[in-house]
Amino acid sequence: MIKPDSDLPVKPTVQVIERMFTLLEILAAHEEAVSLKEISEKSGLHPSTAHRILNDLATGRFVDRPAAGNYRLGMRLLELGNLVKARLNVRDAALIPMRELHKLTQQPVNLSMRQGDEILYVERTYSERSGMQVVRAIGGRAPLHLTSVGKLFLASDDPQRLRAYATRTGLPGQTRNSITELAVLERELSKARQYGIARDNEELELGVRCMAAGIYDDQNKLVAGLSISAPADRLDESWLPKLQATANEISSALGYTLR
Repeated sequence: MIKPDSDLPVKPTVQVIERMFTLLEILAAHEEAVSLKEISEKSGLHPSTAHRILNDLATGRFVDRPAAGNYRLGMRLLELGNLVKARLNVRDAALIPMRELHKLTQQPVNLSMRQGDEILYVERTYSERSGMQVVRAIGGRAPLHLTSVGKLFLASDDPQRLRAYATRTGLPGQTRNSITELAVLERELSKARQYGIARDNEELELGVRCMAAGIYDDQNKLVAGLSISAPADRLDESWLPKLQATANEISSALGYTLR
């Protein structure tokens, strides 16, 4: 039998990797440092085994030892997490879920983000069979208060910022249904905050209605909105749960967790 060269590192087994993940999960569940004894009890590992693995993780800065026999998650995990976060792209995370939602509704599905006092359309999935002319193409803009996604962003503003927006823009309208009075807009935004859904009832374009749900990042910040647009007589309320589920799926891909 050929014996392994003692100078060569032994490759970690799947079992060791699984144990490493188990220990990291235990530390992640605690805000404060955890004693080796408690880690051993929770993991089911012998203290010497847990100690050996934790020391290896500490060498790589995945684990810190603030005091003898106590461990917590290390800064290396934060560094890696920030790298992942920096590479996350809302559009990339949204594209496949948007296509699935479009297959269900057969109506345009829009991904929009806020830029100043306007909504910017950054992606759209649609087909010619939707029976609706696509007016707001990718790169198009629209006032916040006239769009369903824009209302979600205004609903996340504090009252002072909302009043400043109304003063700055004058709340111009584009159709007979446009909301042009601050008091009416405030009531509309109150409903959006209550239900987590906002609507555009032919306020931007006559004959077109929309419903929108928010997309959030890992800091619980509203970063985009997902909306379904349809001819006014075709917007189906039964799409609402799927819209919300799709927005939640995209949010989860960006690191959002329900608090």
